[in-house]
Amino acid sequence: MTGQAQAMFAGDVASQSLGMELVQAGEGTAVVRMRITGQMVNGYDIAHGGYVFMLADTAFGCACNTHGAATVGAGAEISFVTSARLGDELVAAAELRTRYGRNGIYDVTVRRGDEIIAEFRGRSRSVAPGAS
Repeated sequence: MTGQAQAMFAGDVASQSLGMELVQAGEGTAVVRMRITGQMVNGYDIAHGGYVFMLADTAFGCACNTHGAATVGAGAEISFVTSARLGDELVAAAELRTRYGRNGIYDVTVRRGDEIIAEFRGRSRSVAPGAS
């Protein structure tokens, strides 16, 4: 695993408070796992989309921070393919599609086993130290 992605995840209290685990991170890639708990389901007794988005966003954030420069999200969108339910273990796998200048595009697939739950595309931007 890359040290920068591990260090960033180690300080990510929000993701860790949901039980997310950084499974692996390599050059332009990351895999993050999370189990859907009772606090994550909505009024239809399915996983709230915001939690699925956050899982994908966390994998995206880890993947785009494997290149050395501090990198943040510049935008993202998600398509929900099917619902996740209480107790499901979801795995988000992020992969770099392209980098140009200080920008990047990453795709993240969220799965329950072999079944695709959601597809996420994130746009990243490398920032100078101390910049916001």
